[in-house]
Amino acid sequence: MAVARIGMAGWTYAPWRGEFYPPGLKQADELRYAAERVSSIELNGSFYSLQKPASWAKWRAETPDDFVFAVKAPRFMTHIRRLSDVAEPLANFLASGILGLGPKLGPILWQLPPSLDYDPELVRAFLALLPHDTERALEVARGRGERMRGKELLEIDEPRALRHAIEPRAFSFDDQEFADQAAGAGVAVVLGDTAGRWPRLDWVTADFAYARLHGDEELYTSGYDDAGLDEWEEWTRDHLDHDRDVYVYFDNDQKVRAPFDAMALLGRLAR
Repeated sequence: MAVARIGMAGWTYAPWRGEFYPPGLKQADELRYAAERVSSIELNGSFYSLQKPASWAKWRAETPDDFVFAVKAPRFMTHIRRLSDVAEPLANFLASGILGLGPKLGPILWQLPPSLDYDPELVRAFLALLPHDTERALEVARGRGERMRGKELLEIDEPRALRHAIEPRAFSFDDQEFADQAAGAGVAVVLGDTAGRWPRLDWVTADFAYARLHGDEELYTSGYDDAGLDEWEEWTRDHLDHDRDVYVYFDNDQKVRAPFDAMALLGRLAR
């Protein structure tokens, strides 16, 4: 049975304290508090730097049994290397402890920079590198570089499928060839709601759907009113009706809208 996972992009934001998080709540308890109110969170610290195995283990331990993380892949691969020559960085990322999330590991998100235009050969080579199960991911992780020696986690608890979602931000990706490449690889193309800043690609290219809601009127700021939430409830239910799991993450955090919008959408889906 298809499942909808709804949450926020990240959870550590100072403006949320005293608004979403109760006054006096310890920062160390914020993940536990947030994870009791949504069903998934997009873990974005991994975008900025490789995390330690102990951190992944801590996040797994602090969340409910049925909780799932989406994990944002390193910008070193997407923004600095720009998807080129990334075999070893991919191995380092997979060796960093992400596989220690076990059943709580959801899709890996590959957010591309707006300056990276669509190059069919570059995309083909990149998609070919991605492992689609944890056994293959472990094989890739074993190819980590020397910098990871003594800082890696090279084990899995059991074999599981591994999902990937890609979020292009250049309009040149609005191309049927790219859609076909993603579908051929079983990779979801992210539907980004970005107030028109970046392309809105509402395609089915995998057995799951992934949306990132950055604000419908003002990027990272706008909250979603009843009409907006109606739209995303309908979108989510349509995918569920077609037996596709759904992941929706609100990234409109500047005015502390993300957690409340996520809870509101979860409430609608529970009716």
